[in-house]
This record gives sequence, C-alpha cells and structure tokens, in this order.
Amino acid sequence: MSKGTLFDKVWDLHTVGTLPSGQTQLFIGLHLIHEVTSPQAFGMMRDRHLSVLFPERTVATVDHIVPTEDQSRPFVDVLAEEMIQALEQSCQEHGIRFYNVGSGNQGIVHVIAPEQGLTQPGMTVACGDSHTSTHGAFGAIAFGIGTSQVRDVLASQTLALAKLKVRRVEVNGTLAPGVYAKDVVLHIIRKLGVNGGVGYAYEFAGTTLEAMSMEERMTVCNMSIEGGARCGYVNPDQTTYDYLNGRDFAPKGEAWEQAVAWWESLRSDAHAEYDDVVKFDAADIAPTITWGITPGQGLGVDEMIPSLEMVGEGDRPLTEEAYRYMQLQPGQAIKGTAVDVCFIGSCTNGRISDLREAAKVAQGRKVAPNVKAFVVPGSERVKQQAEAEGLDTIFQAAGFEWREAGCSMCLAMNPDKLQGDQISASSSNRNFKGRQGSPQGRTLLMSPAMVAAAAIQGAVADVRDLL
Repeated sequence: MSKGTLFDKVWDLHTVGTLPSGQTQLFIGLHLIHEVTSPQAFGMMRDRHLSVLFPERTVATVDHIVPTEDQSRPFVDVLAEEMIQALEQSCQEHGIRFYNVGSGNQGIVHVIAPEQGLTQPGMTVACGDSHTSTHGAFGAIAFGIGTSQVRDVLASQTLALAKLKVRRVEVNGTLAPGVYAKDVVLHIIRKLGVNGGVGYAYEFAGTTLEAMSMEERMTVCNMSIEGGARCGYVNPDQTTYDYLNGRDFAPKGEAWEQAVAWWESLRSDAHAEYDDVVKFDAADIAPTITWGITPGQGLGVDEMIPSLEMVGEGDRPLTEEAYRYMQLQPGQAIKGTAVDVCFIGSCTNGRISDLREAAKVAQGRKVAPNVKAFVVPGSERVKQQAEAEGLDTIFQAAGFEWREAGCSMCLAMNPDKLQGDQISASSSNRNFKGRQGSPQGRTLLMSPAMVAAAAIQGAVADVRDLL
C-alpha cells in the first residue's frame, strides 16, 4: 500500500476509527449539497428524528435543475420547483448556509466552493455528485457520494469508506498551443480506460500539472471519476496558495501563514511510496474529442474512428454499440463531423478561464447557420466577471446565446436538452447515451475552445487552425 502520500496523510488525520466491516469511519470537513440528492436525505433524517450534527460544515446551492434562460419563480417545471422548495425549507430548518438563485453566490456546486475559498488543502470533502473529485485540485480528498451517504454525513459528519490505493499519474512537458487541460484528462482516460482507476485515488503530478492554473487543475481532477478513480488530487503549491489568498473563507492574517505552513506539510513526501506510477508526455497530447459513448472512447482531432481490430477484444462489443448509436463508421475522420448544438459550460469547463479561451476563438467570427450555440457560466460570480470583461458581448456578437448560471445541458435535468438524434459539441464530462436529454442524442466531449471552433465551422474543427 501507498505510504507518505498526501492521500495517506489526509486519510489518517481524518480517521475516526475502524468499523467492524473493516472500513474506515472518516470525518468529513466540508459537505456540499444541492437540490437533487439532498431532499431524500433530509426526508430520511426526518423519519429518524435526526438533526444535522455540524450545520456550519454544510453549504448548499441549487444548480442541476435551474433553468438558464428564465429563472423567475416559480419555475415552469413543477418538479424542479418542488425540489428547490424542499432544499430551501431543509436549509432553513437546519440552519444551513444556502446560496439561492439571485444571491450573487449561486452556481454549480463544484464552481462556487473553490471560488469562495471553501475548498482548502488537507480537507475531506463530500457531495452527492459524481464530480466532487474536482476539489482534489486543492490537495483535498473529495468524494462523490450517494443519497444514503448524504444522510450519513448530515447526521454524523462521517462516512464509512474503504481506503484506496494511490496511483501517481505524471504528465511532463509543455502543452502545445490549442491543447488544454480537458485534452490532458481525456488523453489520460483514453489510455488508462474508464475502469483503469477502480480502487484508486489518482495523484496528478509532473511538470505539466505544476504549470497549470488552479482552474485547469480542477478540470483534470473533475474527470478522475470518468477514469474509474474514486478521487483525484494535486499536491498544493504556491499556485494553490495564490488562488486562495484573500477569498471569502480563506484564513486571514496570522492564521493564513499558519495554514500555508500546515498545507506544505501535507504534500506527498519526496520518497513517498505509490501503488502504481504511470507517465505521459505532454508532447503526445493533441486536441482530443470523444467519438463514442464513454469518455474513454476518445481520439485526437486528426485521427480516424478506430476499427474493431484497433481495440481490445473485450472492448469490441461496446465499440460496435458506439458505431451504431453515434452513427459513425470505422475509418471515418472525426474532423468535419457536423454538429447541431454547441454547449460551453458545466462543472468541468464553466469557469472564467474556460470562457476566456472560448471567447478568443469566437471573437470576430460567426456561429454557423443551423447551429444552436450557447454559453452557461458556472456561477453567478463567473457570469458577473465575464460581463465585466466583455466576454458576453463577444459571444453574443458571434451568435452564441448568453445564459444564467447552472448545470444546463451537461445532464439536462432542466430545459436545456438535445432533440432527437442531434449531435452536440460539449465541454461537459459525460457522453453517455441520453445524457444530454434525448434518448437518441449524441455527445462529443471536447475543450471549450474546441466547442467554439465547432460552433463557428458547423462541424468538428481543429481549434489550432483558428488560433
């Protein structure tokens, strides 16, 4: 087993005890909740006459079901309105901080916690959402959990978990222009597989990660779960501290200096032991797109759809299924594939730096006829900042719709949905069948800049040609 890694240190510091099952009872420092997985958990609490043990360690927002065009209340979707009302009532009943629509702080849960300094190195973080691994970018250990576990954290501030193995995933070198953090993580998942990380925490490291901004690191950690890992993290460094310094919930004054010294001590030791180490060269990474129905079915923008002979025997049934569902043929170029909808946003790529990169591509150009293109900021703060920088004007002049904050078409639990077998270029994290609202809808995952390029060309394009 691993030894001396940040994962080991944080795990040990948060261990309450060992349960009869052999699992660890792990204390959770920050619990993030939203309107989809919490109403049932609060219902379970009421059924057992339980109260929230540490309400000050729980923070709530609404993101999955909120419409991004008209957010006036009551929502047109009756179920969505019921869900937000249930969260409002539960937060009021238990004294939980809630960032509601219009508060200036609402947004996707994995965007608002980092931007407010709630997420900090050395923390354990839990949320009833798969992509909680995002918070590992800060040197936190962050777990997506199910509804019954949301109840457990509300009632006890702990989780029952089996300790993971640790794999160090190194990426070294300088990324070429037009290659982004999204391409890095899609490349890793393509190479290691969607089940490659099962039973592991991924420690992302190497000179490429060290050179990334915090928002880029969040993108990489966000999709750890798509590679099968339970969580992913990056060791904290000066980039981390510079990002956190001065944010709402970051330590202040003398407490800041003490915090940084402690965070430094949590970094993986120079001679830490890992259960596995894999290395990638940044020079090998091109703008990457998924062509199939899992995030592991990816390829470089200049590559062709793989033939059956190019994939392992065990992967061939899924590959054949992907051909049929995506209406693509082996040997076909992915570049030039026509798109109907272009979506920029999500907890993976809805931050200000993502919007800036997409705006560089959109500026002075026009969205292709018959393409619906829209931009959804990850939070109200991101929206405000983007508007202050004039990014909204650039997008709208190009023909993109400019929306309110929310999860939007990432998972389509709101009015933003594909129709029929439309094909989307999406900066989100999952390309599963029906993920974006239509049982026949098809999703191509790519970076925000690549989505903008597809919107301009009306088809999958190489963003490097437009930069």
